[in-house]
Amino acid sequence: MRPEVALPVLLPLLSGALSLLFWRSRSTQRFIAVAGNIALLGVALWLLVSVSLDDYVVIQMGGWEAPIGITLVADMLSAVMIVLTGIIGLALAVYSLASTGPGHEKFGYYPLMHLLLAGVAGAFLTGDIFNLYVWFEVMLVASFALLILGGEKAQMEGAIKYVTLNLLASVIFLTAIGLTYGMVGTLNMADIAQRLAAAENQGMVEVLAVMFMIAFGIKAAAFPLFFWLPASYHTPPVAVSALFAGLLTKVGVYSLYRVFTLMFDQTLGYTQDLLLWGAALTMVTGVLGAAAQFEFRRILSFHIVSQIGYMILGLALFTPLAIAGGIFAVMHNIIVKTNLFLISGITRRLQGTYELKKMGGLYRERPWLAVAFFLSAFSLAGIPPLSGFFAKFVLIRAGIEAGAYVVTGVALAVGLMTLYSMVKIWNEVFWKTLPEDNLVPVEETVVGDDSRLVPASMWLMYLPVAVLALFALLIGLFAEPLMVAMNQIGDQLMNPQGYIEAVLGGEVGIEDVLVEGPDEEVTP
Repeated sequence: MRPEVALPVLLPLLSGALSLLFWRSRSTQRFIAVAGNIALLGVALWLLVSVSLDDYVVIQMGGWEAPIGITLVADMLSAVMIVLTGIIGLALAVYSLASTGPGHEKFGYYPLMHLLLAGVAGAFLTGDIFNLYVWFEVMLVASFALLILGGEKAQMEGAIKYVTLNLLASVIFLTAIGLTYGMVGTLNMADIAQRLAAAENQGMVEVLAVMFMIAFGIKAAAFPLFFWLPASYHTPPVAVSALFAGLLTKVGVYSLYRVFTLMFDQTLGYTQDLLLWGAALTMVTGVLGAAAQFEFRRILSFHIVSQIGYMILGLALFTPLAIAGGIFAVMHNIIVKTNLFLISGITRRLQGTYELKKMGGLYRERPWLAVAFFLSAFSLAGIPPLSGFFAKFVLIRAGIEAGAYVVTGVALAVGLMTLYSMVKIWNEVFWKTLPEDNLVPVEETVVGDDSRLVPASMWLMYLPVAVLALFALLIGLFAEPLMVAMNQIGDQLMNPQGYIEAVLGGEVGIEDVLVEGPDEEVTP
């Protein structure tokens, strides 16, 4: 029995249930939010240690052995993503104490936050393709409810675009699951991997690969169906924006990595070009969209899209080094992108607006905040020795070694354009003098934000920002030991037999599937 695999899912669900039980007590819900996420981070670190020792940690739910039962499985990739979920969950729980007003708390902000974290953790740990769909729907329900808290017009418009495109992705995803089950007779991803490798109709396998790629691409906000993200992520309370920016799209990226290294690695000769050019176009469209914006959170939202392109590039190149670089990009982006949204919330609290033209002077007024922004923003742009530099460096090197010179050049150019956007924010928000004629009073209503009603316990907003900025610096300074873990992830994903044997107990091979598999009658 390995409870550390199940607890990252169970703890947020328990925290959410307790928050509902104490519905009328805001103080109790706040305590549960912080305590629950401390526990989640502790369990996540426990899981990471277990995976470091054993490579794979597996639990068969309900005593039903795979591939019949539901499997939860953690490898190094899953463990790292769970640790990042715990870090972001705790940071946002603390930040929310000072940024989320009673108007949102009384309508279930904290239970919904816990439900969303449970969905994220479940997606990272499930070994069953249908349960991956279930956890996506859990995240969709929770995120949609968080997105419309406040009921402002802009929120509702953004939520409609958000839910429409994500429901389309869910329909494609569920259809692909049904076709896969009809083809191989199993939903366990490790079992699917073996059966698809032995399937006679490889043309149908390629069709399934493209369907999964489209579904997860929409969830990850990849080109061309990414516009739901910049249309919606700037509308909710800033803590919700930060939670979405840090974790939600990364679940789509994680799913692409998991499915295309485990189930469809044999089809990459056909889909690799699609992924490669999709990555390039995602980078370009995202960074050009950001360059045209002058609203803090809109710029950051478009840069979520552009950075997703780097992550997909690692998978598209499909070498151990590229996979390691792609996962390094995911890890660093979760930290710095969350922090940039949190910083935008502090600047709004201080100057009453997200509009860059109406802001200024914060370098002199809050120099430490300027330093935190500098570390996070210039890490996103890839300036050494910050975390983003090493992620981009590894990806560029992998691209050159793979001979993908055009896409590598695009990645370098997008890095320069990212720097332009970050410098624009730095100049407008921190460096230039505050324009007196454009000063907006702090009491002004901002769409989707009732934080002006929260007591001015600003240090609760400062603390997670300072910690995450320090992480961005430390990841860069200690990139070498972290790359050891990233290389282990690359090796595990490129050699999925260890995952398959851990889940199935090493008892089922391709020959067994062909000769005596339990559902051989539906195998082509």
